[in-house]
Amino acid sequence: MASIPAGRIVDEGFRLALTGTPGTGKSTIAGLLSETGFEVLTVESLAEQNDLKGYLDLEDGALVIDTDALHQALSEPWQTSPGGPVIVDGHLSHHLPCDAVVVLRCSPDVLESRLSERGYQSEKVQSNSEWELIGGSWNEYEADMPWVEFDTTASDVESIVASITGWIADGFKPASQSPGIDWIERMGD
Repeated sequence: MASIPAGRIVDEGFRLALTGTPGTGKSTIAGLLSETGFEVLTVESLAEQNDLKGYLDLEDGALVIDTDALHQALSEPWQTSPGGPVIVDGHLSHHLPCDAVVVLRCSPDVLESRLSERGYQSEKVQSNSEWELIGGSWNEYEADMPWVEFDTTASDVESIVASITGWIADGFKPASQSPGIDWIERMGD
């Protein structure tokens, strides 16, 4: 496993939102990044620390978190940079006051298989696959911070981690990808 190249941006500390549809590899990637020196926080743990952990939606089994209230609660304390690199792991992390965003994407048909193997109900598998197909909220992303998308469909996790750490070491350049991954367009090819 390659470690993060030493560089000014890493030395200063930053918060990186690691987001994507469930099943795209966020927790796996966050775990590998933690082995290279990143502190890993989850959206759920941040909500709990700030007494904003919502209820469990029995219909889809998801924890409901008020991301606007969590963003507000973190905005002031997070004005100071952390002592080192921090990953904020969770499919809602791009709603928090982070310094950069990595979106993990996965082909909807592969995502369906991954979620089915996890035992997700067919309705939840279908809704998450559709969310990924249309690009979810990242297609509407307009915040003024660097962001990048990585396709985890067939890539091994070590190469994704290397790409993320390379992006960080290069000062989060490019600052964004436009238009990003478009599964509908790829299906037509």
